[in-house]
Amino acid sequence: MNDIITNCKLKNGFGPGVQPAAAASPTKRPLSPDHPNPALPITETPSPAMNRMGWALRTLLVADNSSCLKDRKVSGKLIRKCAPGTELVDWLVNLSPIVHTRAQAAGMWQALLEEGVLTHVNKEQPFKDKCFLYRFRLDEEGGAPAAGIPVAEDLNTANEYIREALSTLFQRGPDATLRMILRKPSHERTPEELELVFEELVHIAALSHLSTSIKRELSSIIVFEAHTQAGTILFNQGDEGRSWYILLKGSVDVVIHGKGTVATLKTGDDFGKLALINDAPRAATIVLKENNCHLLRVDKEHFNRILRDVEANTLRLQEHGKDVLVLERVAKQRGQHSAFKYTVMSGTPAKMLEHLLETRLGQTVSGMDPFLDDFLLTHIVFMPVVQLVDELANYFHCDAHAEAQTPEDREYIINFKKRVIHFMQKWVMAVRHAAFEEPSVCDFIEDLAAEVEADPDLNEETSIIHNVLTQMARYQEDRNQNAGQKWKLPPNGQPICLFSGNATPSKTVIRPDDDIIFRVYCADHTYCTLRFPMHTTAELIKACAADKLQLNRGPEDLCLVEVRSNGERAVFKDNDVSIPTGLSLNGRLFVSVKDHLDALTPLQEQECPTEGVDIDLEVLSTKELAYHITLFEWDLFWAVHEYELLYHTFGRHHFGKITANLDVFLRRFNEVQYWIVTELVSTPSLSKRVGLVRKFIKLAAYCKEYQNLNAFFAIVMGLSNMAVTRLQQTWEKIPSKFRKIFQEFEALIDPSRNHRAYRVFVGKLQPPLVPFMPLLLKDMTFAHEGNKTSLDGLVNFEKMHMMAQTMRTIRFCRSRSLGLEPPSPKSEGEVRSYISSFRVIDNQRILTALSQKIEPTRKV
Repeated sequence: MNDIITNCKLKNGFGPGVQPAAAASPTKRPLSPDHPNPALPITETPSPAMNRMGWALRTLLVADNSSCLKDRKVSGKLIRKCAPGTELVDWLVNLSPIVHTRAQAAGMWQALLEEGVLTHVNKEQPFKDKCFLYRFRLDEEGGAPAAGIPVAEDLNTANEYIREALSTLFQRGPDATLRMILRKPSHERTPEELELVFEELVHIAALSHLSTSIKRELSSIIVFEAHTQAGTILFNQGDEGRSWYILLKGSVDVVIHGKGTVATLKTGDDFGKLALINDAPRAATIVLKENNCHLLRVDKEHFNRILRDVEANTLRLQEHGKDVLVLERVAKQRGQHSAFKYTVMSGTPAKMLEHLLETRLGQTVSGMDPFLDDFLLTHIVFMPVVQLVDELANYFHCDAHAEAQTPEDREYIINFKKRVIHFMQKWVMAVRHAAFEEPSVCDFIEDLAAEVEADPDLNEETSIIHNVLTQMARYQEDRNQNAGQKWKLPPNGQPICLFSGNATPSKTVIRPDDDIIFRVYCADHTYCTLRFPMHTTAELIKACAADKLQLNRGPEDLCLVEVRSNGERAVFKDNDVSIPTGLSLNGRLFVSVKDHLDALTPLQEQECPTEGVDIDLEVLSTKELAYHITLFEWDLFWAVHEYELLYHTFGRHHFGKITANLDVFLRRFNEVQYWIVTELVSTPSLSKRVGLVRKFIKLAAYCKEYQNLNAFFAIVMGLSNMAVTRLQQTWEKIPSKFRKIFQEFEALIDPSRNHRAYRVFVGKLQPPLVPFMPLLLKDMTFAHEGNKTSLDGLVNFEKMHMMAQTMRTIRFCRSRSLGLEPPSPKSEGEVRSYISSFRVIDNQRILTALSQKIEPTRKV
């Protein structure tokens, strides 16, 4: 027993403070360090910041005449200054505008509890929004001043500190809530809590190779561990392997007898799995390298069970002795009813299509089958359109070489044909005009229509194929109407604009064969003007520019390169396409000899703001500004096809496709962000700057109200730019009300825990909305780089599913049309003209210099 207790103490890092476990109850397993108690702190002593936060909150509570903090009798014993969780939550919600929900407030109190600043009076409960009593550590230790109202000086200090520091506690709340859930026994975790843990596990790189169903199982049994002291031995070489670990925070040394420290593992790394898989002793000793390490732990019994369950629930289909399709039984989630018993894990492209056609079509199921939708959104990664059409044609014409057919054969063949027709309908629904961009698809649809009309057994499918034909005709008509579209990249860095004379350029998609006019420079800053289709390769642009600029060198000696306003250079690959749309705001295209790249310098005009409409911002209505910015960006967002995310993630050259619409939308994000900074550092008057900061904070609030989160992020990030935050004189004159609102906005865009605050917020919104596109691209990149596309020669369809989930977000955001109520127009024409072409400097060095010029650094 002593060995067990000692090991338990060591494993959870609580040292001598751990009490021996109570006698086991027949109905409830006692909580021990192996099953950490969420009511206890995870640190030996609170951090100075949290200690001070606790002092400030307690001071304000004691000073409040209607305070819930009172002396109460509990089981005949007087407990000084304690309060129910519900009342503490009420008080905190009313204290600050950044706290919107009771759950957020409860998380903030839990953050204090897990560091020991606040405790349950009997140390039996984590923080709960219930009638459990809690008190501050100061009162528990008897170190608080005697009862009475705090002196005015303490009260002022507490108020001042809270105003600045509450956003930090707000940001810590979600993490503290997650840790609290992970310290609870499996059977006490609610479905909502399991979903929260699952969403966290999805973004842990060490688990990226595991299937969704395994991560869901892990969410119920994975445990959080905290270790306070560096030098603690987690386990010794030769010990029995009992757990698998993932480092959430901190680092550990891997020590082997006779060799010393052979490696240091850091946040995100995992260890201990090999001993469990091989049922072998530990191959090394693990020593904590720093204080306050946080880990996730999966114990051996659960690890083995999950592996057994995975193998038991896996179905492998083989041909010629090799796997061609791997399926996994779907574990039905609580409250969910799946019509399909298996999900596709991996397979050959042809076998996955065959499985889809034979088992997933023709069933009467409400909504889109997830596997079918994933396949349609991602097949271009593993099955090009031409190959897909060939496979469908072979499937549809399966009777081409058949001899005499029995009625049963005929029925079987007709079912095959019906499935292909239903597939084409779903394909068009899922990807819209992208399905018609390949000539082979249009030819195949016309062949299908002719056969359906000629076959009386396919009468029911006639309306389906006619609907597909109608959509194809609309697409072709729209394409013909917009044929010959011309775009322009003006020389002074304004946004890419349509100049074809189209009176209504809104919702205009940039197409691969549209022309774009742009300049290409050489080292002496002479230039030529070119006009090419969007899909033109860098190689062709390079060759043509070199010829016009009379650079007498072979193509192999030259390169096409962007020179940015800060002097950075980015070289394009020969097979890159949609080059001009991918340039930065003030970037310029150069053609250069490869050996002379270092000689390329920015043009003088690149250090100046881009050309824009000169207007006094103070006279424009902030709400009207937000309204027209949202309309403008909705049109840009509407033009982005989901496939462009795949082209961007895997590389356009892999598909030979353009990402021009996505490029322009991302360009707009940077334009808004740097417009904010440029306007502020270009305003010498202090009073006008203060007015501008207030206006921009209100602009962010309106964009958030209009659910234009892309512009909201851009505005807040602009205000958070170093050149703006250093303007101390300006920020000192901003009213506290606006500073609090800005703190709330900063908390919402906080990138910690994979932008959890934003994800929780956006998860509650209904369409239409303009999402924060850089985060969607980050999710795509995570899925791509953290997972192999091919596993043992089979397509890793779990990766495709992850990517399709992100692509579906775009579809969801646009699933309803934008119908904003326009504000009372004051200067509509001026506003629309202004927001389409901001004045922008995107060189951080110049922005910082301008900032220092208007507000020199104070001498200490």
